[in-house]
Amino acid sequence: MHSSAVFLIEFGAIILALGLLGRFAGRFQFSPIPLYLLAGLAFGKGGLLPLGTSEEFVAIGAEIGVILLLLMLGLEYTASDLVSNLKTQYPAGLVDFTLNALPGAGMALLLGWGPVAAVVLAGVTWISSSGVIAKVMGDLGRLGNRETPVILSILVLEDLAMAVYLPIITALLAGVSLAAGSLTLAIALGVAGLVLFLAVRFGRVISRFVSSDDPEKLLLVVLGLTLLVAGIAQQLQVSAAVGAFLVGIALSGEVAEGAHNLLSPLRDLFAAVFFVFFGLHTDPASIPPVILPALALAAVTAATKIATGYWAARRAGISVKGRWRAGGTLVARGEFSIVIAGLAVTAGIEPALGPLATAYVLVLVIVGPLTARYTEPIATYLTGRRRKAPPVEAARAGAPAAESLEPAEGGTAGRA
Repeated sequence: MHSSAVFLIEFGAIILALGLLGRFAGRFQFSPIPLYLLAGLAFGKGGLLPLGTSEEFVAIGAEIGVILLLLMLGLEYTASDLVSNLKTQYPAGLVDFTLNALPGAGMALLLGWGPVAAVVLAGVTWISSSGVIAKVMGDLGRLGNRETPVILSILVLEDLAMAVYLPIITALLAGVSLAAGSLTLAIALGVAGLVLFLAVRFGRVISRFVSSDDPEKLLLVVLGLTLLVAGIAQQLQVSAAVGAFLVGIALSGEVAEGAHNLLSPLRDLFAAVFFVFFGLHTDPASIPPVILPALALAAVTAATKIATGYWAARRAGISVKGRWRAGGTLVARGEFSIVIAGLAVTAGIEPALGPLATAYVLVLVIVGPLTARYTEPIATYLTGRRRKAPPVEAARAGAPAAESLEPAEGGTAGRA
């Protein structure tokens, strides 16, 4: 009885604290993720007041949080949209991977962590935070801008890449052989391809089977199906998160919209618990030794994300201002970087990887909304000053001063 009371007190205090932190973040219009991570650091190993009886329940809640994060992402897209994005935007996905995964892999090798940690840190620096970015775009009123489809396409490609990347990471962290790892990847790709095929051909049938006018029954069926598929996927050594993502893709129409509305509060609750859980397993004393590599990696990958968005928007014919906005919006890292790092921390491959990932995400989840808001005006100001050459210098260059100014917006580039 005593332990039960302590559990209720601890877990109730955690939920209350998360709610207050979320309200505080909302008042100042920034993501609550860094506050959740800091809360975990404060009440975890080496923190101010380590938890006792509720830690095991928090661990289960954290796993459910990852599953719900991926399910909700899958609900955002239809299978036909994903196939279309793959066909038209795959070059942007390749550029995104090259520019943003390689710095993470290079940093891990530079620190002497080995190839497995390099693959993990590559994923941490590669994947942008869909949740933070979507919220920032909504807050800035940019959902209707011409560069927004480019941003979403890159995020969708990253989400799809997770279906391949997570099984690879799972196999590497488990230390399985090359043959077993190849089999795991083959199973993952086969399951993903089968689900996409079924979703395209029989999406309405699947949605009709799940559909219900009663919100309670719809919630139970969708949540139960998601947890069941996630568990089966994990038993096959694929990834519970990938299984949840594929369930979301398979649902469409009114069912997807209804499930999204019903599951959003649960997603927010368990996702917050997940970030706390990750912080609980990171000793605050382990962060200062890796803060300089984390800051260096954040600076480099912020620049490479801006370059990625600029290139992708330019390829799509977006105006110069829209290109800078696209680049600045993609900088934020968050939930998926922590998910990937959490797998490595659980496997115990490199003690310093978790603290480095925590510091890295803390930096970029704070800097990301700022780059989304200010990259375009700063770039416009700097390029405008550079282009405004004095008349004498322009004459010496053999061109009138007025001709040295390139219009900030193309004639057919779309919205500013």
